[in-house]
Amino acid sequence: MRKIIHIDMDAFYASVEQHNHPELRGIPIAVGGAEHRGVVCAASYEARSFGVRSAMSGAEARKRCPHITFVPPHFERYKEVSVAIHSIFHDYTDIVEPISLDEAFLDVTENKLGIPLAVDIAKELRRRIWEELGLTASAGVSYNKFLAKIASEERKPNGLCTIHPDQALELIERLPVESFWGVGRATTRRMHELGIRTGADLRERSLQELQRHFGKAGQTFYDYARGIDERPVEYERVRKSIGCEHTFETNTAEPLELEQRLLEVLTDLRGRLKRRSFRGRTLTLKLKFADFSVQSRAYSATHLLEEAELEAEALALLRGVELSGRSVRLLGLTVSNPPEELRPGMWVQQWLDFDPASLELKLL
Repeated sequence: MRKIIHIDMDAFYASVEQHNHPELRGIPIAVGGAEHRGVVCAASYEARSFGVRSAMSGAEARKRCPHITFVPPHFERYKEVSVAIHSIFHDYTDIVEPISLDEAFLDVTENKLGIPLAVDIAKELRRRIWEELGLTASAGVSYNKFLAKIASEERKPNGLCTIHPDQALELIERLPVESFWGVGRATTRRMHELGIRTGADLRERSLQELQRHFGKAGQTFYDYARGIDERPVEYERVRKSIGCEHTFETNTAEPLELEQRLLEVLTDLRGRLKRRSFRGRTLTLKLKFADFSVQSRAYSATHLLEEAELEAEALALLRGVELSGRSVRLLGLTVSNPPEELRPGMWVQQWLDFDPASLELKLL
């Protein structure tokens, strides 16, 4: 039988801000939403007690909690903390499936430390996250992903819950259907129209009926109602490259200015390489011109590139480009071609390289 842990950080964005700024602790805060048309990305538990929620307008949050403090989001910091959290996870298992910056599944059936009980690993994870990062996490432990996630919600915030096989069906019976994975507002409304309000109601329906009303998802709902979820914890894909690009406010064709801007790109790239402990043999330069045409040049070494080499090689690549008076609007640098022998053990969250502007709001 599998041993699955679901970790969900408590009010992650808001908790990071409160940890970094002691004056914000114990008071209602909202990350984002300060502008009139702004939207709350996350709310502290103090703010949630007033009914403030993520995806709520800043104006509505202020209406519900007049003394709320709005804090601008710091996405780079949240990503850094998330990397640190996942580093802790990988001390126990490399079978880690990130769901978002603050949430992940771990398969600890066979773990690196040989700890027999998954609940003991969950306790260690929560303890270390608190001691090393000053943040609280809720954990759920069970024999599949569906139940592990349900378990993590049972004792939130800052709790731990285990659902054993002999407890699963009784717990599922009393769950409202909207708490089932994959049941959103529209599906909840449809289920209610059909008289399905709890897990017990769902289990009474035949597979054929559920498939007739919900298509392929009907099979999933049928299985969930019986405590069945065969989905594996998906490994993180190995990163094969790390890059960084800067788009300029104004285009330029001046060689010296381009070199200065290239060094700024390199500074950011070095930070990313260091945070992710990544090295490779190939350095690639990308230029995008004012007409949106793209040109790339690459340098490959027989050895892993050292940090001290990057500046000289990057400048050499740039100086080898024939600009012919064309203005450049973007410069990018990428390190790729990591050593084959390291790839199986490397872990990287590609989902961390997200665009904050396209962030899908969820309750954090």
